[in-house]
Amino acid sequence: MVLGFNHNIRYKGVLFHVQTEDSGKANPHIITLLYREGTIIASAKTSYADIIKVEQLEAVVESIMKEQHKDMMRRLKNGEFDARIPEAAAAPQEPAVAPQAPEEPAPQAQAAQTQAAAQQTPAAAPQAPEPPKGTPPTTPANRSLDEVILDYLITGEDK
Repeated sequence: MVLGFNHNIRYKGVLFHVQTEDSGKANPHIITLLYREGTIIASAKTSYADIIKVEQLEAVVESIMKEQHKDMMRRLKNGEFDARIPEAAAAPQEPAVAPQAPEEPAPQAQAAQTQAAAQQTPAAAPQAPEPPKGTPPTTPANRSLDEVILDYLITGEDK
């Protein structure tokens, strides 16, 4: 019997748990479950009864388990279960409130603003404060450890 795999994954702001386990030679199948708050969202089951007498069975079963576990995480990340998860399906991809265009001033007000601007001396544009030294820049490379592990497990590549 091979030990199982467990991962917590945040997807669209919702925390999920993926669990894969081997039932052993007496009941030769591998089960992967996708949970959200203790509720099973999806499952996958693979029998290995047909290969029970293969050499190095544990290594073969472990390989099947890893692939099935990664496949469940891929399916989650690809949105396959969004319809079963109201929060994920409703999660906005863009900000909830779109910025509004400023209102156009009346012609008299516009003329007064133009005259006032011409009489003022130009001021320096405000500068954004510099981040503290040692702070890494915000880039896709600055992901959480969970995101790095998930990407590695799904793609097998270090990004």
